Amino acid sequence: MNAQPNPLPDTDALWMPFTANRQFKAAPRMLVSASGMYYLAHDGSQILDGTAGLWCVNAGHCRPEIADAVARQARVLDYAPGFQMGHPLAFEAATRVAAIMPQGMDRIFFTGSGSESVDTALKIALAYHRARGEPQRHRFIGRERGYHGVGFGGISVGGIAANRKTFSANLMPGVDHLPHTLNIAEAAFSRGQPAWGAHLADELERIVALHDASNIAGVIVEPMAGSTGVLIPPRGYLERLQAICARHGLLLIFDEVITAFGRLGAPTASAFFGIAPDLITMAKGINNAAVPMGAVAVRRSIYDTVVNAAQPESIELFHGYTYSAHPLAAAAAIEALNVYEREGLFQRAASLAPAFEQAAHSLRDASHVRDVRNLGLVAGIEIEPVPGKPGARGYEVFLRCLARGVLVRYTADILAVSPPLIVTPAQIEQIFATIREALQASA
Repeated sequence: MNAQPNPLPDTDALWMPFTANRQFKAAPRMLVSASGMYYLAHDGSQILDGTAGLWCVNAGHCRPEIADAVARQARVLDYAPGFQMGHPLAFEAATRVAAIMPQGMDRIFFTGSGSESVDTALKIALAYHRARGEPQRHRFIGRERGYHGVGFGGISVGGIAANRKTFSANLMPGVDHLPHTLNIAEAAFSRGQPAWGAHLADELERIVALHDASNIAGVIVEPMAGSTGVLIPPRGYLERLQAICARHGLLLIFDEVITAFGRLGAPTASAFFGIAPDLITMAKGINNAAVPMGAVAVRRSIYDTVVNAAQPESIELFHGYTYSAHPLAAAAAIEALNVYEREGLFQRAASLAPAFEQAAHSLRDASHVRDVRNLGLVAGIEIEPVPGKPGARGYEVFLRCLARGVLVRYTADILAVSPPLIVTPAQIEQIFATIREALQASA
């Protein structure tokens, strides 16, 4: 990486997403290149990536194999319409993704992002119930603190208040929410899945009784919630959800935009927990974030029901995107899957998980730490807020880590660590040692 300082661009024109724009533009933090585990900042400093970008660069940055695959494809076929036409890589990518999904979930619908994947899954669920003669099943159950992207469907079933409040008058009707699973008083500093909390899944029975199962299309949850601050499912919780859904004919949708493609040491969180939902939403690691892409894995019986209910030669599902299975994204996905398999990165994540857990929980006695949560190569560190200033300490610690050459993610007063799966034990130690230093230096 070139370590020469780069001039800052004019920042006025860009409205930045999920960013305090005025705060950022007063003191910009620019990344100008990347390689492996590291970013290079505009001032020439090297930054260890403790967040895999935004949970997505699972094989490390700027992999030559993936870049070459995208470049080759751009010279051969830059774009092909996905409506009434196809291109070979779309079908190859779907076959490759289907091969690592739970058994029977071998029908893949491509999207351009995680948000699009969630809205697609919701539409497929509605189409399925309509096709089987129960169109009145239109309600969805989400969960408090759930993050399902920024489409109106996703924020409707999502449960993060700040994402919903501005748009509350325009959200989908007929949505209810399960309680979230975090209880620091009962399960602080749990290593892996907390022992407390499986009973929270039984709230679904109360919601089903309230709305009647005949009106409910499905339940959508993140098997491990990431963006809200790393919430780990209690032991037995997901199993109870699955059993209740099966009992009442509700489709179970796992939002695996973060957890698919090795984050927990398995191809999917579904595989990690041994649970096969009805639909899985994906994005991020699907092609190492080289080109925007998402997907929904669908149980074959759901696909067959929707497709076979339509008249011959008619469109079965009136849904899709201009960039579904974009040729460059598909090329990147195929090569990313090759890298994951060739280097055994899912298995590597599983082998690193115990050391990662130990390093994360070494912060138990660090300044301001209220809780540490972990699973696979994910950790959340919840810290005491500055009185009257929620989020101020999280932001301060984020900046102090960055000044020390380590990128972590913060959500209010929760730090999240989710490095690329190529991280070394020494880099794991560096990440958490830097967090300790930053916490100690925090006012």
